[in-house]
Amino acid sequence: MNGQPSADVLAQIKDIPIYRPSVERGHFPVLEKPEIARGFPDNWMTPALATALEAGEAEFVLSTGTNHARMQIIRPPYFLLNSYYQLWSAHPDIADTWHEGCRRVSLTTVLATEHVARVNARKHGGPQAQPDPLPDLEQRRLDERTFYVNLRRDPDLWDRADVERMLDEIRTAQAAHPEGRYHLDCSGPHLAHLVRKVVAWGLWPAFPQPASIVHAYEYTPLNVRRYLRHHFSCPVVDLFGSTELGYLFYSDRTGRYHPYLDRMSVELLPVEPGNSRIHSLIVTSVRNPHMPLIRYRSGDCVRTDDGSADPARIVRFCGREKELLATARGPVAQGDLDDVVTAASPRVFVHRLDTREPGLALLDYTTFDGSPLAPAEADALRHGVAELAARDADVRHREHLPIGASGKYAWLTQDA
Repeated sequence: MNGQPSADVLAQIKDIPIYRPSVERGHFPVLEKPEIARGFPDNWMTPALATALEAGEAEFVLSTGTNHARMQIIRPPYFLLNSYYQLWSAHPDIADTWHEGCRRVSLTTVLATEHVARVNARKHGGPQAQPDPLPDLEQRRLDERTFYVNLRRDPDLWDRADVERMLDEIRTAQAAHPEGRYHLDCSGPHLAHLVRKVVAWGLWPAFPQPASIVHAYEYTPLNVRRYLRHHFSCPVVDLFGSTELGYLFYSDRTGRYHPYLDRMSVELLPVEPGNSRIHSLIVTSVRNPHMPLIRYRSGDCVRTDDGSADPARIVRFCGREKELLATARGPVAQGDLDDVVTAASPRVFVHRLDTREPGLALLDYTTFDGSPLAPAEADALRHGVAELAARDADVRHREHLPIGASGKYAWLTQDA
């Protein structure tokens, strides 16, 4: 598969300035993020897009970067939310909570809460520069169905008042359904932090059990997935996507991934030809009519069950391409370290690898129960990290690992 766009896709993009040279050549190279930004927004402007912007049918937004630069894009209002709703309504394990009208409680980065507060302030003619640092629940309501509950950047720093407020707000969603059912949408680590604190403070009976759970927004480590499934009996599924593309894949309740490529196609390219079974995800999408992306390098890395470049065989979304660790044995992704951690102990929660000291890989970690690993587990982890990073390794228990500026966790610290 060469990834070149089909005739019907060409018909939709032929007038967009950024694609005119490729249309004339009859060949589309991989579209990199810097090319999207070069000359933005004129490189995307057509009469139809100008009309859509004037009418409010298109808007400028920023992608939600983790440890990479945020990118300005153009999309329909609520593009990502509508993609989420479409997938939720069709998902084989959780569609019932959509069709029952269950409220959606979102427990994710504070960046999302601040964005909603800004949008709502703009709607009501309020100040737009800075959102209220303590927006009330109505300010955090995205629509009749969804509101956000997190108000702190670092969930490990939630105090008892934060947790009790969030539980009270969750009960608001529960009470809106005749059978007390609601849908919980989250970043996996955020929900794990909430569960840890609720259990530690004896508040578990006050935590209404959700009817379905989706974790999205950032990579969710395997131990976190296991921890959530241990505490919740409802389906817990993962959605994979991005601000600019919407959602592309979903997991079922067993963890197996399935494509959801509405008006999309994907191809895989090795991140290092001949030296890696990790592939870059390349996406062609006309789902966003205002900014169709042709052979776009999303920045995400995947693994297939046989190491091939067959998108039908994707079994793992293993991190970001810009966050790969170069080693003597080839590139290492976030998911590769996650496998090592999971094999060593199910108790490891947040972990971060530091490779800034030459010849050493230092893994800092926290645990779900707050106690250091037993010597045998620590030795297994140390050995696994050394093997993976192809250098000496050490592990260090920490009480707290701070979250990144974006409100997401970094797995790797290395020299630029």
